[in-house]
Order: sequence, then C-alpha cells, then structure tokens
Amino acid sequence: MMKECDAHGYYRDEICPVCGEPGKFLMNDSELEKLGRTIAGILRHGRFAPKMDEQGFVSMREMIFMIKENVNRMHWLRPHHIIALVETDPKGRYQTSGDMVRATYGHSIALDLELSSEDVPAKLFFPTTTEELNIILETGLNPSDRSMVHLSLTYDDAMRAGKVRVEDPVILEVDAFAALDAGFDIGKAGRTVFLAKQIPPECLSIADENEYE
Repeated sequence: MMKECDAHGYYRDEICPVCGEPGKFLMNDSELEKLGRTIAGILRHGRFAPKMDEQGFVSMREMIFMIKENVNRMHWLRPHHIIALVETDPKGRYQTSGDMVRATYGHSIALDLELSSEDVPAKLFFPTTTEELNIILETGLNPSDRSMVHLSLTYDDAMRAGKVRVEDPVILEVDAFAALDAGFDIGKAGRTVFLAKQIPPECLSIADENEYE
C-alpha cells in the first residue's frame, strides 16, 4: 500500500514508519504493482513508443496520458503517484528530474546513460550459469537481453539476481578498478546496481563462496 504522511512524505505501509500516523491513501497493493509493471515497460523497453531522450527521460505528463489511453482502470493516475513510486522504490530503479522520469537500469533499448563512476567499489559481482561460465571467462561480459551489463554491489545481491534465472547460479567477481584502468567505464545506476558496456575477461574470476558467507 502507498500512503503519504504530511510530515514525512511517501511510504509503503499502513502507517508512517517515522511518526506512526495513518497518513493519506494513494494506492493499494494491486494498483502499485500494476503501475510499477506499466512504468517499467515504458521506461525500460519503450512500450507505447514514448518520446524519450538519449538519457532515457520521458515526460511524466506524457507517460500519464499514454497509460490512461492504453491501460484499463488507471484514470486516477496523477504525477504524484509516479513520484511516490520513484521515491519509495527500495532498489532505486527510477529517477526524476523536474517533470521528467527515467529508469536507472534494466533497459532493453539502446541509450547513452551518463552515470557517475565516483562511487564504484573495488569489487563487483555478476551471476551466471555453469553452462555459460567458460565462454564468459574466455570472452568477457557483454550485454545479452539488456542494452548494458548489469553488475551487483555484493555477492548476496548477485546471488539473489541469479536465482531469478537458475536455482544454483555461479557468481563471478569483477575487478572493477582494473576494468576502469583499462578504459571500460562502469557507472552506478540503482542502489545496488552498476552498469558497463563490457567487462574484459582478464577482470573476471569465480568468486570464493566461503569469502562472502
């Protein structure tokens, strides 16, 4: 459930986690889930063919118009519903700038995202399968179903991401500093997600599971 506290802003709960007040109702769980799926389709995959700049930003008002025209039972949608979803997203999957909004990662469409490399840690992680392991170690990481390679902040983050695809993923450790020194840009996208156009094989190794228990 999405609500708004006059004193502490938007939150996803029955009561404000700061002051305990009931707050003002904005969306129930099904509406929030439906809006999230719809926005992901538009901002990550270009659903409904929005006018999108090279950084992936789309006008919120244009997006609201498209959603109302194409999605049933969303006549109630207003800009503050989108802002609430963005500000409370636990993974930082979206970003607003003025009256524009974009997805920070997960794109299947080609964009030229400007991402900061200032907060890139020494090590990042990537989940793969036993079937794909050897070819990745030989050729490096390259985009497949997404427009960029998605790297995880921690071993556990990568494990959770990998389990979406397979029961027992193999986790690769990425020497991020070596990749940056070799000229391969890495930028922070979401709270635990970093993006790169490519990671060379010499910057990859199999992560030691015991080291991260």
